Amino acid sequence: MIVRDRGGDWQVVLQTDHADLSAGFARIWAERGTRHDSLTLAAERHDDGWAVWEQAPKADPQGKPVDFLEVHVPAHLAFYRACIVAVTEQDPYAGLMISMHGTGIYRQRYGRDPGLPRSWAPEVAQLVDAFVAEQEAGQEERVAQLGVPDDARWRDYELLQLYDRLSLYFCMRDVEAGEPGEVQGYELEPLGRWRVRMRPFPFVERPARFSLLRRVVPKNGRPDILGVPTELVEITIE
Repeated sequence: MIVRDRGGDWQVVLQTDHADLSAGFARIWAERGTRHDSLTLAAERHDDGWAVWEQAPKADPQGKPVDFLEVHVPAHLAFYRACIVAVTEQDPYAGLMISMHGTGIYRQRYGRDPGLPRSWAPEVAQLVDAFVAEQEAGQEERVAQLGVPDDARWRDYELLQLYDRLSLYFCMRDVEAGEPGEVQGYELEPLGRWRVRMRPFPFVERPARFSLLRRVVPKNGRPDILGVPTELVEITIE
């Protein structure tokens, strides 16, 4: 879950709903490589592994829903392994992209997100290193099998990170209150309620319209997160 403190309540977005918004960006993105359909699938399914955990989302002793950044690393690694295997069976290139996304989380998105952690507690560091090593070895094998030019796969990886981080901006920042953002060279300037100007403008439709499913969970002790009705937020980017 992606959790934002709104003062009197929590905004909660499930990882799979965040991924749906990522895929929405991909579907009408103007820059398209030869494997854009696979890249869009990767954007849509890159967080499928979270779906099991989110069947019973947790809250801490104070009643705060547990944010995705607070989930223990061993569980996170298991999510990604399962997701990579499942998506690869459907689309090997999409699986490659999600494998790179998974390892990139532990490598600051390969330099594209310096704000991500660079080290972990000793008890999980070996698990992280083993995951990254096994996945990167498999990535090289898949690249050779698919005949993917190296520059093309890294360009698609960068786009996947952009779709992911752009969605996280709407999930984690207070867009309603006018909080600006910057994602991989794109400036985000709020213009009103869920309305943002993006420079440079990257979509084939202008204005571009998207939807985000969220829950607004009251601060009333230990919440029944999935029992809270969902809300559909309409996002406009121009």
